[in-house]
Amino acid sequence: MPKRASMNRRAAGTPAVEAAAAAASSRIPIARGHARFPTLCLMLFAGSGCAALIYEIVWFQLLQLAIGSSAISLGFLLAAYMGGLCGGSLALARLVPARVHPLRAYAVLELCIAVFGLAALKGVPAAGRIYAAGSPGGLAGLAIRGCMAAAWLLPPAALMGASLPALSRWFDAGPGGVSWMGLLYSANIAGAVVGCLGAGFYLLRVHDLAAATYAAAAVNAAAGLIGWALARAKPYEAGAAEGAGDGGKPTVTAAAIYAAIALSGFTALGAEVVWTRLLSLMLGATVYAFSIVLAVFLIGLWAGSWAGSRLSRRVSDPRRALGMSQLLLAAAIAWTAFTIARVLPYWPVDPALSNSPWFNFDLDLTRTMRTILPATLLWGASFPLGLAAAAKGQDPARLTGRVYAANTAGSIAGALLFSLWLIPWVGTKGSQQILISMAAVAAGAAFAAAALHSRRRLSLAGAAGSLVAAWGLASTVSEVPWQAIAYGRRSAPILHAIEATPGEARAEPLFVGEGINASVVIAERGEQRFFYVSGKSEASSAPIDMRLQRLMGHIPALLHPSPRSVLVVGFGAGVTAGSFPPYPEVRRIAICELEALIPPASDQYFGQENGHVLRDPRTQTIYDDARHFIFTTKEKFDIITTDPIHPWVKGTAALYSRQYYELVRSHLNPGGIAAQWLPLYESDEETVKTELATFFSVFPNATLWSNHWDGDGYDLALVGRLEDSPIDVDGLQRRLDQPSYWRVARSLAETGFHSAEELMASYAGRAGELQPMTAGAVLNEDSNLRLQYLAGMGVNAAEAPRLYREILGYRKFPEDLFTGEGAKRLRAAFERPQRSF
Repeated sequence: MPKRASMNRRAAGTPAVEAAAAAASSRIPIARGHARFPTLCLMLFAGSGCAALIYEIVWFQLLQLAIGSSAISLGFLLAAYMGGLCGGSLALARLVPARVHPLRAYAVLELCIAVFGLAALKGVPAAGRIYAAGSPGGLAGLAIRGCMAAAWLLPPAALMGASLPALSRWFDAGPGGVSWMGLLYSANIAGAVVGCLGAGFYLLRVHDLAAATYAAAAVNAAAGLIGWALARAKPYEAGAAEGAGDGGKPTVTAAAIYAAIALSGFTALGAEVVWTRLLSLMLGATVYAFSIVLAVFLIGLWAGSWAGSRLSRRVSDPRRALGMSQLLLAAAIAWTAFTIARVLPYWPVDPALSNSPWFNFDLDLTRTMRTILPATLLWGASFPLGLAAAAKGQDPARLTGRVYAANTAGSIAGALLFSLWLIPWVGTKGSQQILISMAAVAAGAAFAAAALHSRRRLSLAGAAGSLVAAWGLASTVSEVPWQAIAYGRRSAPILHAIEATPGEARAEPLFVGEGINASVVIAERGEQRFFYVSGKSEASSAPIDMRLQRLMGHIPALLHPSPRSVLVVGFGAGVTAGSFPPYPEVRRIAICELEALIPPASDQYFGQENGHVLRDPRTQTIYDDARHFIFTTKEKFDIITTDPIHPWVKGTAALYSRQYYELVRSHLNPGGIAAQWLPLYESDEETVKTELATFFSVFPNATLWSNHWDGDGYDLALVGRLEDSPIDVDGLQRRLDQPSYWRVARSLAETGFHSAEELMASYAGRAGELQPMTAGAVLNEDSNLRLQYLAGMGVNAAEAPRLYREILGYRKFPEDLFTGEGAKRLRAAFERPQRSF
């Protein structure tokens, strides 16, 4: 064979020449000007990612206020948002001709996204009012929730999804161009990291949803205008590329690659659901913990996609590289599962030792990076490797659109299946085993594609070995200790204290469950039972907790002359709800509970304390977000008592906002009463002032009632009445002395209240007296939900004793509030000095 022919044959076998030949055969030029301004393209797309993440946070918060924050509502929101990304990425290549300048197409998309972002600020609340006015129940109501989520999220999300295929046409479909497409994806995620941290730690903490939206829209507008200017400065010629490309049905090899990419998205979003839930237990479910977990996830995707983009142009077969990344991913998922179950619950640091939130943020960041970063790096590398594996000279927009759509479609399936079905069905342990198995299947699909392409047996062996590895790795996954679910961020010091004191009675779990919305533990220590939700104690049969739980029921029930209908927000151990059946006037008890696991478990293990209220024929349980129920129902109540979880828990601040209290007030019958729990422990001064000021802004005649024991107390019940009539202490006692009230009197006596005077002695003040304390406090509004950011900063505060003393310092005996002979004895009780902590 002549030497020249031999050299030509060897050259023909190189990847670069094969790519050039493929491009020539499809008549698409491989030179797209990617040597011109590549850094500017990356910077523009980073801005897009920053704005997109801010919008996602803002839009989800706005829509949750309208359609609720239950798992079903969140599923609708996620499906609509990611469905828009998927549809937009596929539609761009079909709807926008290749002759259109990529930068001009990108600019139009960015400017349109800015318009949608600004429109949502006014449009979503207005649409929410229309939705509330005509929202039916049942399946029809769920369908309307889905339609509303789709109407607001699909269009802007589709524009976001189209931006990557649009800008990818600036590059060619060869190895170098595909690498730049991967870098675009990486730059977009880098911007998303900035958006996540900027929104979570600054824009929404210091400002509000409007300021965050304006910032995101400004970034979009700047990116759009710069892109338009660059399009005018740098000419673009599609040439023969117009209308060309692989528009037919993908081959078996390509289908295997798309399947691998889809499964990679499936495991990525499924793992994010599972791990965010588990990590929020151990870090504390604050907005900052969620921001840290999301930021680390995005950092890993960014770094991994950058490395994968660089690697994609160097490997001989990107299909095998994709398969190897998925196989390593299965091992990384197993590592994360091991760390969450065996390391984090025993991490030898007590986060409550420092009052500085920044110290704990640093600790949380360190633990999160150690736990999930390896897996996220591999997920990040999967996308550019998938691009390289699927590339065969087609239109770059069609290539990125298909790969991105496959990845996003898998992500939708993973997020919905794990959050709505798999975690409640098989738990987080089984879910992580499924993640490992699916990563191995993705590896097998990529290796199979490599075998079909190269006919090498080694790739077939890799496909078979992936399944064997999955079985071995899945068997290493352990259950998360129940103490981590119960004690949350304090699990390590509590577990170490238990080990250090073997003689003390230990708590034993009676019930451990992982539901759609929360994880629940009911434990017993000695004669007392404790109820935990998502890493926090919410109720118990301990005397001080029983006192608070019944106080939340009996105070409004006795202050109301004849309560017939009651709404209880949050079931918990059921003790507050169980305070109402003994009242002979009560005809209806509606209970709103987000997690369906809780009421049956509490009925079984706290039935004696709550009087088996679930079995009372007057009781109806509504499994929905309570705010959404009140927002949409036409029903009004005599009493609405709200006993939510702590305001530092992400999402709970919506039950402490001025707009929520206005909803409650509007759904009270004449003479109705609203009660709200307010914790002093795990709170700082600014948080408590905001809580008080917000409630007082809607109920200006509100009163405070202290849960104290021998003068000590660490939480309050706020009571707002529509009527400001005096409280006849003697009249209350006469009601308690009636034969029909004997169960009410017994319920009160069991928690230390043996008379109406003793119950009224828990009075701790009223709104007018506390004006000097609450002056200047920022209200918690729907537009900012500032409380969750304030409370998240004060989660380790130990200011409850001082705050309690300060509140009592403003208390004066209210001559116009209490009447009767019993009021005189009550005055004497107030004059006795209160003992503080």
